[in-house]
Amino acid sequence: MNYEQALDFFHSFDRFGVQPGLDRVCALSAFLGNPQKDLSFIHVAGTNGKGSTSTMLSEVFRAAGYTVGLYTSPYVLCFRERMQVNGKMISEEELSSLAENVQKAVAKCNQNNIFPTEFEVVTAAAFLHFKQKNCDIVILEVGLGGRFDATNIIEQAECSVITSISFDHVGVLGDTLEKIAGEKAGIIKNGAPVVTSENQPEAVLTVIKDEAQAKNTVLHIANGTLPVVCENIGGTKVLWQGHELTIPFAGAHMVENACLVLKTASLCAEKWKISPQNIVAGIAAARIPARLERLSDSPLIILDGSHNDGSTKALAEVLKKNLGGKKILALMGMMADKEVEKALSNLLPCFAHVFTVTPSNPRAMSACELSEKISKCGVSAQATDSTNNAVDTALAQLCNFDALVICGSLYLAADVREKFIYYIDKLFKKL
Repeated sequence: MNYEQALDFFHSFDRFGVQPGLDRVCALSAFLGNPQKDLSFIHVAGTNGKGSTSTMLSEVFRAAGYTVGLYTSPYVLCFRERMQVNGKMISEEELSSLAENVQKAVAKCNQNNIFPTEFEVVTAAAFLHFKQKNCDIVILEVGLGGRFDATNIIEQAECSVITSISFDHVGVLGDTLEKIAGEKAGIIKNGAPVVTSENQPEAVLTVIKDEAQAKNTVLHIANGTLPVVCENIGGTKVLWQGHELTIPFAGAHMVENACLVLKTASLCAEKWKISPQNIVAGIAAARIPARLERLSDSPLIILDGSHNDGSTKALAEVLKKNLGGKKILALMGMMADKEVEKALSNLLPCFAHVFTVTPSNPRAMSACELSEKISKCGVSAQATDSTNNAVDTALAQLCNFDALVICGSLYLAADVREKFIYYIDKLFKKL
């Protein structure tokens, strides 16, 4: 099996499945030898901030000298992003070999009338890969929810981390914050410490506290703020225990995520021999595409995958704080099943004009429909007919604006990131 065939294999499964539960992924992992049982984990759930929190945690353990697996979803540019060891994506050759092994286990499942979904297959494959790479610890990001997420077949965790919770995937997780929090809190393990932020809504904190008590474990509430030394669109410098700590992501919400990392790393410090210097170095080294990513400083071009109420609100706060009064051009594309109206309400006050594009996903809202919604909100908008045209048009008009912000969907980020980087290399000074 070559790399393209491996990708086809992983994408050949039903994406969401028809019944909740962990039986399918448990069966598949059993046919693979239950690799997850030989690994140590930090399990990360939440609505927003999972990716940045997981990446920072990965870098902290890496700075302490460990072999660290990082499992994230969705990917932005390349499927291989989902399985990383010490900051390096799984290679094409490794993925091909992995797919061959997993294919055999899937066949055994099918013989027993067990039909795993795509996420379950990818998750089981990741466990096997991390075991093969002899990972000391795996930072394991939940895909959707928590209680019935495929990652939740792990029996124990060094720590469970619950990032900011807001409304998302309401059709699956529930239509109240309490219901959503209940699903997220399902990752809490008996006796394993839990970390969450003091900035959670009170209803969410109550659910997490109740679940922690039911699981006979200690809930640690991380302070969501730190004394700020300086901040700009490139990140924030704060003071922590006498150290100057650089958080390489902009916004107060990223400080909150860093506080979760600080609390988690401190809880693990004694067992895992993590020093304050490891923590400072690890957080500063964290990088992740499409999280307030500056593709260029001059002109300023920002790429962000925010797509729901919480994440678009956070992006808007960063823009208002750092680019208030500036004339901002936006390129937006969104999924039709997301909180489009809430996202637009958060973001449109920041933008002088918006070009819309249809992301390459069956669930995407058309550029024309999104443009109409934006226009009805009183903001100038224009639909583009293709990704290439969207990039060309935005760059051609950028000279009339102070900055360009690309946002609305991680699928859009994946569509345009390489195209923008190519043109920035050609036309502008690259960051």
